[in-house]
Order: sequence, then C-alpha cells, then structure tokens
Amino acid sequence: MNKIACITGASSGIGWATSKALANLGYALILCGRRRERLEELQSSISSPTILLTFDVRNWSEVESAFSSLPNEWKNIDVLINNAGNAHGLSAIQDGALEDWDAMMLGNVNGLLYVSKMVIPEMIRRQMGHIINLSSIAGKQTYANGNVYCASKAAVEALSQGMRIDLNTFNIKVSNIAPGAVNTEFSSVRFKGDMERANSVYQGFTPLVAEDVADLIAYIVSCPSHVNIADVTILPTAQASATQIKKDL
Repeated sequence: MNKIACITGASSGIGWATSKALANLGYALILCGRRRERLEELQSSISSPTILLTFDVRNWSEVESAFSSLPNEWKNIDVLINNAGNAHGLSAIQDGALEDWDAMMLGNVNGLLYVSKMVIPEMIRRQMGHIINLSSIAGKQTYANGNVYCASKAAVEALSQGMRIDLNTFNIKVSNIAPGAVNTEFSSVRFKGDMERANSVYQGFTPLVAEDVADLIAYIVSCPSHVNIADVTILPTAQASATQIKKDL
C-alpha cells in the first residue's frame, strides 16, 4: 500500500489542489468533504488509490462514524491535512451573527480537533506521522471586523504548537501553514454568494492560487525524516500583512 494522506475539505480550493499534488507524489488518498459529487469528480481525475469520506467536520458523530468505517488497510494514515475551514461574514463584534460565529468556531477549531482525535491514536501506535494544519495570516494578525474568524485561526496556531509539543515524544511531525490572500471559494463563502464583493477582494493584484499552497504542502511532506517545517506564512508578493496589499487599480 502507498503512503496514505487524509485531506479534509478536499472538495474545493486548497484541499482539491493538495489532493492532486500528493497523488502526483504517489500517495493513496482519503478525500474528505461534504459534497459527495465533488469528491467523486476529484476521485475520477486521480490515478492513485482513493477512498471517499463524506461528513461534516463540525459534527463529532459524523466524524467518528466516517473514520470508523475505514477498512483496516486505510487506517494507517501517514499524513493528515487539516484543511477544512470557513469564514462567514465580515462584521464588527457587536454586529456578528451567532450562526456565523458557530460556523467558524465549529468548523475551524472543533473540526480540526475531531478529525485529529480519530487519526492521532494510530500515529502514536506506529510512532510516526505528519499533521499539517491550515491556519491563516488572520491567525497571526487580527484585523478590523475579522474578530471571530481571526480568533478561530489563532486557535489553530495554538493547537499546532500544542500538538507539536505533545506529539514530539511519538516522532510525529506537526506543521502549520498560514496563507495570505488565496483566490479560492473563500470570499464567496464569506460574503454568502455575493460574487461581485467576493471578486473585488482579488482585484488589482495577483493573489495566490490553491496550487501555490499545494506545492508548499508537497514540499513539506517531502522533507527528510529529520526535518520538520514547523510554521510557514505564505503570501502573494503584493501582500505585506493581513491588511496591506499593494493594488494597482
């Protein structure tokens, strides 16, 4: 059996691109997401062995059921990519919607914890593995109206550090990747389908694309066993910070 990589949020964006990148490296893939038809489309475009898990990372019972259903030969996961996450709304703290807050905290924090809880015990048993968490520049620099999203990604940063400390004894690598502006479905979800507003985020400069982050992930998992890329911030050249982007408008 090939080395196995499990990728959450594989049905679009960074997860989709990472699936293709790791398939090119010869990994067998566990593709996770909520949109079965999108996962099937991705599966049909990949030549390496794949298995699909359809669940919502925010729901513990769904996560537990999905991973418990894996055949024994698929449970030895070598690489876990905790990519699933979301941003909902862009409001001052006093104006934020409870449903948006819940979606972000449950998806970005609880979801990462739930999936990791199902994967880590087998990594510990085997004394090997690599966990890569996708945080954000927003987890390092809070910006106006980003409050809860920034808080959720700051939690990912803290969890990455905590995992690295706790799992060090078991020879398990933990990497944290903090992307800046990446042109994916991110803004269309944040602005609830308002494509004019979503597209305006990326106008006037060249943002990252999902494949840029996927290439970084492929590099990280290809490092020698004694090398761990612990924490990386990846930005488009035009971006200097969470809020400063040079735009030619």
